Amino acid sequence: MDDRFVKQETAIPGPRSLAILERRNKYVPRGISNNCHSFVKKAQGAVVEDVDGNFYIDFAGAIGTINVGHSHPKVVDAVQEQASQFIHTGFNVMMYESYIDLAEKLCELAPGNFAKKAAFFNSGAEAVENAVKIARKYTKRQGIISFTRGFHGRTLMTMTMTSKVKPYKFGFGPFAPEVYKAPYPYVYRRLDGMSEEQYSQMIIEQFEQFLLAEAAPETIAAVVMEPVQGEGGFIVPDIAFVRKVKEICTKYGILFVADEIQTGFARTGKYFAIDHFGVVPDLITISKSMGAGVPISGVIGRTDIMDAAETGEIGGTYSGSPLGCQAALAVLDIIESEKLNERAQMLGSRVIEKMKQLSMRFDCIGDIRGLGAMCAMEIVKDKQTKTPDKEGVAKIVKAAGERGLLLLSAGLYGNVVRLLMPITISEKQFEEGFQILEEAFAVVYHKSETIFLAGR
Repeated sequence: MDDRFVKQETAIPGPRSLAILERRNKYVPRGISNNCHSFVKKAQGAVVEDVDGNFYIDFAGAIGTINVGHSHPKVVDAVQEQASQFIHTGFNVMMYESYIDLAEKLCELAPGNFAKKAAFFNSGAEAVENAVKIARKYTKRQGIISFTRGFHGRTLMTMTMTSKVKPYKFGFGPFAPEVYKAPYPYVYRRLDGMSEEQYSQMIIEQFEQFLLAEAAPETIAAVVMEPVQGEGGFIVPDIAFVRKVKEICTKYGILFVADEIQTGFARTGKYFAIDHFGVVPDLITISKSMGAGVPISGVIGRTDIMDAAETGEIGGTYSGSPLGCQAALAVLDIIESEKLNERAQMLGSRVIEKMKQLSMRFDCIGDIRGLGAMCAMEIVKDKQTKTPDKEGVAKIVKAAGERGLLLLSAGLYGNVVRLLMPITISEKQFEEGFQILEEAFAVVYHKSETIFLAGR
């Protein structure tokens, strides 16, 4: 009996998807990218069905949005119940209690033994944009520091803060003023012969030098840091670096903002990834898995900072919508009741183990890294030169998709395979997904598939 989750009724994409794709190409701008050229019909947990009846295992998680899985029953029930009562009033017109419930819970969960408040918005970029506004209002300073390889969104301000030029910034200037980019650790690409400790010290010194050469600290409102860089390639900084940056921020009255949009809500094994570093941010930005697919984002921070903006200066028509608030409350309940923080840590260990097994068979895997269940492999043409293999990663993603595995790339060089499967994924789905990933590597790097197919 065939008990596989992946089933292929047609080639991928199938005929119905191809017909819709033709319409997509006619009416939707090419600037919107599509990783998979099939169209979804239904998704549940870690399995997605397309309109042609093909089934996929999801290792992409809607770019880190589906930590609790697709269409979790508690989220569906919460959204349906809310929709049956009212869909929207606009919080700035007539308030609703779910907004308060969510703000209360998140303020209790966020690090820091001080009074906090939370404001809600629609997208991750909006959250970062509003964190910048709040920081500038509170400090009465203009400068913002982000980091090389960082990604913070696609609005004018957040695009300016983002490091990668193509495809996010090319041709879209001029950009917002008073935004600076500081060096961020990348241990894998340190100089030959340099120890990790020496490299860490060098990056810290570079940050201190940066504040002398590029941006006077007295003019900086906030430093915005991803605790683990997402689009930048799942780069995990060392604890000493993060703590030193926070120490410098405190010294000069600069606000430390943790961008937890991709790292939050149990992805790294904690509610917030910054908790791994023993650092308490002044502000935290959140989104993605916060609403399990329902658009919602937020900023959590110290009460005195959050109250710097006057009435009407932050917010928006759909900010913190009732549907989003109820979905987010359901997500928090799922994380607690299903112990997803603990599960993410175990899942991450299993992912790293599988990646190491792959690396024993494929020399193209130059580095394996991650925090909790936020894990990645860096693919190179040669382990000695560490030359990025962007083309190889594109082929891996394509080969995986053709075999029923949804996969994403990342990294400044586009040579990182990142894994963001739902934390709720079953063991059988996990194993089958990695078998397909192994097949994709075998096809791209011309190794016999038979030894890998035997287990399927």
